[in-house]
Amino acid sequence: MEVLKRINELKTGKLLKLGALVLAVIILLALAFRLLGSSFKSVLPERAIIAKNAGVFSLAQTDEALDFEAAGGTAGLSLRNAAPAQTIRPEPGQTAGAQAEEFEVTEYRGTIETGRLQETCAELAELKGLDYVIFENASQADKSCNYTFKVKLENAGQILDIVNNLDPKELTETIYTIKRLLDDFTGELEILQKQQAAIDATLENAIKSYDNITVLANRVQDVESLAKIIESKISIVERLTQERLNLSSQLERLERAKAEQLDRLAYTYFYLDVYENKFVDFEILKESWQRAVKQFVSEVNGVVQDLTVNLLAWILMVLQYLVYLFVLLLAVKYGWRLVKYFWQK
Repeated sequence: MEVLKRINELKTGKLLKLGALVLAVIILLALAFRLLGSSFKSVLPERAIIAKNAGVFSLAQTDEALDFEAAGGTAGLSLRNAAPAQTIRPEPGQTAGAQAEEFEVTEYRGTIETGRLQETCAELAELKGLDYVIFENASQADKSCNYTFKVKLENAGQILDIVNNLDPKELTETIYTIKRLLDDFTGELEILQKQQAAIDATLENAIKSYDNITVLANRVQDVESLAKIIESKISIVERLTQERLNLSSQLERLERAKAEQLDRLAYTYFYLDVYENKFVDFEILKESWQRAVKQFVSEVNGVVQDLTVNLLAWILMVLQYLVYLFVLLLAVKYGWRLVKYFWQK
């Protein structure tokens, strides 16, 4: 009741002064909290961010090291990127007729792991000198090599024996028929050839018709009609010629693809990947020690930073909070005195 009585005794001017004082205190508190929040974000230990980035970097290094060990050599060479180019295979499905086996293609895909990489790669590379072996791809790195070649059907057994003598870790034989694929090529070629013949006939008839109309226009001395006839003739001839060129390009690609598939019937294909796999690889051990030493140096450097730079930053952060606290206490102290002064007045 006493408080209500005192409030009723206050004048309008005092009420306005009191409201302004409360508003100023609220603004000061808001600024103080905002300063505290921004300073807390700015003084967050940067080492956490560095450690996070370092973790991502080390994870990438780990994946790279896995690829390195899988390939037995350079990190950029792995089972994924060392694979040979894929060949065209027919989509799965039934083949019409009883001639599917006459169009069978045989492929061998193998992986060889050896402790004598140079000798094994050299033995496979020597096959290039045989008349019945045709190499399509050959590459060699420090820790691996891979070869793609085809062998005439009658000599495929000899090459297969040589590959088996190298003790492959994995050797897969794949047999499939390309008859349906050849039938598709043949059907598409027939359609395109008919379209080309139709365009040739249309082009020839159009040229003859325009020649006849031109002769007629010359007889009647109709210059305007003659100009339109010539313009129309040029347009149609250009359009038909372009369509004929497009068809010729498609025919050439299809004929080349069909010839490549027919060529596969006379050969057996080999896709071989060779990787070094030693029981004791001193190079890998050396690199492992190098990584361990680098990690040790990085950890020691982190400890030294924590005891020096990061410790100093932490001390400065504490001092900063103490200054904020001191300013806040002064604001509360003199603010309270100001409130009491206005209240008593």
